[in-house]
Amino acid sequence: MEWTSLGDVSTSARVAAVDEGISAEELALAARNHGLPLEALRYDVTPPGLHYVLVHYDIPVADADTWQLSVGGQVRTPLELGLAELRALPAVTHRVTMECAGNGRARLSPRPVSQPWLVEAVGTADWTGVPLRTVLAEAGVEDGAIEAVFTGADHGIERGVEQDYRRSLPLPVDADVLLAYEMNGGPLPPQHGHPLRLVVPGWYGMAHVKWLHRIELTDTPFTGFQQAVAYRFRQSPDDPGEPVTRIAPRALLIPPGFPDFMSRVRVVRPGPVELEGRAWSGYGPVTRVEVSADDGRTWTDAEVDGRGPHPWGWQAWHTTWTAPAGRHTLTVRASDADGHTQPLEQPWNRGGFGNNLVQRVPVLCC
Repeated sequence: MEWTSLGDVSTSARVAAVDEGISAEELALAARNHGLPLEALRYDVTPPGLHYVLVHYDIPVADADTWQLSVGGQVRTPLELGLAELRALPAVTHRVTMECAGNGRARLSPRPVSQPWLVEAVGTADWTGVPLRTVLAEAGVEDGAIEAVFTGADHGIERGVEQDYRRSLPLPVDADVLLAYEMNGGPLPPQHGHPLRLVVPGWYGMAHVKWLHRIELTDTPFTGFQQAVAYRFRQSPDDPGEPVTRIAPRALLIPPGFPDFMSRVRVVRPGPVELEGRAWSGYGPVTRVEVSADDGRTWTDAEVDGRGPHPWGWQAWHTTWTAPAGRHTLTVRASDADGHTQPLEQPWNRGGFGNNLVQRVPVLCC
């Protein structure tokens, strides 16, 4: 096919046909954007190289010494701030669990065609920076401002639309929203937004704009592609959908025993087996984690640690399973204080967003 326009190289969103395998394009995305190895759930704070990564377009060239953040639009005093000026403001550190909105997409049937995540698109980091409220207070928010629009330096094409990556948040912003310049005590790595990114605790990853260089306050709702077209819960192409926002509850199990190389089926020995993992929700603390060794037919409660001083970080959980010989399917599900519980059946939508279907881990005990 001859390429003569942006639409020729950037096609509309689609759902895979029945029995259609993963495409070469999806494999290329999977090679660029990696998930968290599930054994790394053992770390309270995810090492940067193990934290999940999603880059929509390219990692841009960025020089921290010359980087500027512009703050404009519906403000009384437009600002141009370098990294040194941001670092001179009072800093805070928040431990935040971040999850891609498309986590679980490849487990849906039929499969929305995009980045083919299973369950590993998550990580927890200590993010250091300046509260967004501090910078907006310095700029002075006009009375008519209703949204803040954030522009990243990554540029590309999506569904025929050439664009910078842009997202908005309603005003006033939550107190914990950060303009972050450090991850786990060091400068942001390139793939995580060096030298400056937005961190929005409790929201899926699409809101955490990387390579942030502009904030514009508006008196009308932002209708850019990543806000009004992408990241919507839709059941059909003409469905306007509801926006993707906060993270639905999820529990993940550190796979026990040891794996087969190809199938990843786990092997354990008969007797007591310690099961542990992490659970989180963007709506509030996780109050219950249940574990099943028979693919959800019966459940037992695990012990769940509290959030402690980190209200936006994942929570550890653990229990002991007395494993009998044979084949088993381990399943875990989380419930949060706001009344949300992980589903046992897939919550399907055309974008493959927010699929917090329970994890299932096949185990052979022998």
